[in-house]
Amino acid sequence: MSFDFDAPVERRGSWSTRWERYPGDVIPLWVADTDFRAPPAVLAALRRRLEHGVFGYSAGPAALREALVARLLRLYGWRVEPDWIVFVSGVVPGLHLVARHLVQPDEHILVPTPVYHHLKRAPEQAGRAHTEVPLVLSSGRWVFDEDRLKAAVRPRTRLLSLCNPQNPGGTIFTRAELGRLADFALLHGLLVCSDEIHAEILLDQGKPHVPIASLAPEVSRRTVTLVSPNKAFGFPGAGCGFAIIEDAGLRRAFASDHHATVHDASVFGYEAALAAYRGECDGWLAAQLDYLRASRDLVEREIARMPGLALAHVEATYLAWIDCSGLGVADPHQHFLDAGVALSPGAQFGDARFVRLNFGTQRRTLSLALERMEKALQK
Repeated sequence: MSFDFDAPVERRGSWSTRWERYPGDVIPLWVADTDFRAPPAVLAALRRRLEHGVFGYSAGPAALREALVARLLRLYGWRVEPDWIVFVSGVVPGLHLVARHLVQPDEHILVPTPVYHHLKRAPEQAGRAHTEVPLVLSSGRWVFDEDRLKAAVRPRTRLLSLCNPQNPGGTIFTRAELGRLADFALLHGLLVCSDEIHAEILLDQGKPHVPIASLAPEVSRRTVTLVSPNKAFGFPGAGCGFAIIEDAGLRRAFASDHHATVHDASVFGYEAALAAYRGECDGWLAAQLDYLRASRDLVEREIARMPGLALAHVEATYLAWIDCSGLGVADPHQHFLDAGVALSPGAQFGDARFVRLNFGTQRRTLSLALERMEKALQK
């Protein structure tokens, strides 16, 4: 079956966060969702639920637990028990629940930077002390500076935050790199909270995703892994996510006031996730990755041609972390917005010299945005 990711989809007027923030002739390549219709199997599942016609309160289905367990085993060889899974409405609420319920008010969190902003916002809003540990660019990949990580540990450090694959840098951390992080966490008695929402958006073939909790039982017992099909299968607006927590005490604490602070996923999120994880969408996902891979290559070629810009190779995600420090402008986000391209400001992720470009859109739209960016540099 063939899938047409070039088919235009009009998103203005659909309440799209991304497309309706900037009025006028602006191409929005900022927030991380794609412009592709969800897989046919997901749409069919949602139609069946609509035809049923009753949308009452819904419990997380056992079939979805079983589908997630089977998928994790098939993709990563990771054996998870169904009762380790806590349903959440998305990964972001999971990040905030970890900061509020697994870290005491007088404890401390290590946060890599640049990083998806909710890994920083969660401790900030929970009132937990945290230290930002800068990643470094090594052999074209954004990786941990392990010496600075060691130097940042305090007596009351409780949690190490991880984003794998890395957003916004696009790194797929290797088994060896994750092993050193796990050893570090075990040495210092730390919990690990691992945001793995982009785990199925792998662009470099032959570079597998490794869940850090899958490395060893002693690592699994200290890890909260947050996953969701929302990004890979294109339905964040019908969200559903999962926290995988082996330790029963951590699991109880994580979910201690779940209904007081975080709403359940919707029945539509359950239906969409079940269709995605049962394997009915694997052909669509493979085709989308081929399309995104070609778009990634286009972005890397064009950015390499633009004076003042630099971009590390994007191994995963549909996000490009672009270094604008060579431009000599105070606000690169505004510089490109003035040219009709809305990117995510780097300050949101911890470095105002950068912008983040979302290439999960139709190739024609992406090419037009890159042309506008080049013209902005000529000015």
